[in-house]
Amino acid sequence: MAKRVDSALFRSLPNLITLGRLVLVPAVIAMIASNEWSGAFAGFLVAGISDGVDGWLAKRFNLRTELGAYLDPLADKALLISIYVALAWVQVVPVSLAVLVVFRDVMIIGAVIVSWVLRNPVEIRPLFISKANTALQIVFAAGVLAAKSFSLTLGPWFGDCVYVVAALTLASAAAYLSQWLKHMSL
Repeated sequence: MAKRVDSALFRSLPNLITLGRLVLVPAVIAMIASNEWSGAFAGFLVAGISDGVDGWLAKRFNLRTELGAYLDPLADKALLISIYVALAWVQVVPVSLAVLVVFRDVMIIGAVIVSWVLRNPVEIRPLFISKANTALQIVFAAGVLAAKSFSLTLGPWFGDCVYVVAALTLASAAAYLSQWLKHMSL
């Protein structure tokens, strides 16, 4: 019986780690709102590491599940969107950047829902530009949180990065929109 429970727990481990990452989101956001930068940065790092660990476990031990296929990107987007909104709320990043980050994901989700409602479901495949955009958004958020955590100034690199993240976010949104329009025969 114990082996059975251990086996079931192990099979569920990637999903449990992902759920932990999702639960971590409000804590990280609360720390940003309270200017507890070291805790927010540590939470962000834990979330990033857990994302790598759950993915590795799922692939390495063939523990992929349909639930995990939905939960993992949900946890990733919840964390990233929430961090940008929180950083804009505490006036660390421009509100316009947070709006772009949120807009891109809402647009993609909206397109998927419209396609589904019209019974013309679109298959979402991550594009290279989308992967680059997500990576840059993560690196930028981590850099901002690290700078705030270690009381460093957000020097000249900050303004340049805001523009690059914004441009790549717009380019990624445009690429998905183009694919969706083609799929919908518009």
